Amino acid sequence: MNEHTQPAASDPLFNPLAPDFIRDPYPHYERLRAVDPMHVTPFGSFLASRHAEVSLVMRDKRFGKDFVERSKRRYGPKIMEEPVFRSMSHWMLQADPPDHTRLRGLVVKAFTARRVEDMRPRIQEIVDQTLDEVIDRGQMDLIEDFAFRLPVTIICDMLGIPEDHREVFYKGSRDGGRLLDPVPLSPEEIRQGNAGNLMAQMYFQQLFELRRRNPGEDLTTQLVQAEEDGHKLTNEELTANIILLFGAGHETTVNLIGNGLLALHRNPDQLALLKARPELIGNAIEEFLRYDSSVQMTGRVTLEDIDDLGGKRIPKGETVLCLLGSANRDPAVYPDRPDRLDIVRENVRPVSFGGGIHFCLGAQLARIEAEIAINTLLRRLPDLRIDDVETPEWRPTFVLRGLKRLPASWQR
Repeated sequence: MNEHTQPAASDPLFNPLAPDFIRDPYPHYERLRAVDPMHVTPFGSFLASRHAEVSLVMRDKRFGKDFVERSKRRYGPKIMEEPVFRSMSHWMLQADPPDHTRLRGLVVKAFTARRVEDMRPRIQEIVDQTLDEVIDRGQMDLIEDFAFRLPVTIICDMLGIPEDHREVFYKGSRDGGRLLDPVPLSPEEIRQGNAGNLMAQMYFQQLFELRRRNPGEDLTTQLVQAEEDGHKLTNEELTANIILLFGAGHETTVNLIGNGLLALHRNPDQLALLKARPELIGNAIEEFLRYDSSVQMTGRVTLEDIDDLGGKRIPKGETVLCLLGSANRDPAVYPDRPDRLDIVRENVRPVSFGGGIHFCLGAQLARIEAEIAINTLLRRLPDLRIDDVETPEWRPTFVLRGLKRLPASWQR
């Protein structure tokens, strides 16, 4: 069951914050791929909607991030005086080599396959504790009460955030996603971003001091002590990248779990199949990532003139936005009904975690968290029903696609 409504021919091809786009972007993507697969947006960015161009841009060294210059072109020369933009300029996600190589090299050891696999028992423990707390109520919000608590707890564990500090993070705002959207921020939104960034900086500065005095086995301690080839992190880089790791470490996973559960309950045949065959969960997670990605877009800048990308010439210094959610449903790659959820679909390789040097560090951790969360929920609450699968409330952001809330109930 899908809520596809075809966009009218008179609608703009790309209006990502429009309510019907937020509710269901996929018919809009279908139109983009058919009508103008390398579309130029009203803000002057090139928009890649097909799998071929998206994959190429993410992996080709002729494209980079160039965050500072890109932001100045968009907002004017003084934008880096805004604390939130200054902080984002230090994110490894927004950095090009050699800074990107140095920053990622300091963090990557915490996300090795072995380390992540070793976290399975802890992840299972958190999921079970979370369900123990709500099971007698007969109802919960699958986002706030379930999907949100697991990845926040795990990233707090990894960063060494003390137990008695965590309640503020469980109750924390999830408004930061707007910073990543391709529609320029208003002065008020920049002001809100600065305020949120300041609060985060104040907290993490205290955490750094704590870990300098009392080192632990956690990632914050490693970064505070880090010295890779003599390159220590500056305090600004340290703060910015801890903020990035905290946000990226839970946002996308919350949305993967929420979007996956909604997709299953909108497709009862697939829900029944996964309940009957829980061993399918690994492939099901890949299909959830493909079908309704929690990250819909990533951007690059041309570092030289590009003669031909999807039939367009793109001069040096232009922004190319890659529509991951559109690439994941491109019939050129998924010829068998790409708009259908199919948890036994073969050769599912979603681009949801990006590609090239910026491939998501936490991809395997997110997969394992979602696997354990969804399978445990289906096993322990087999009669759970989502109250409203038809018109759930989506968050008003485009790049980070996820639900605001998802009330559900079951027999006590």
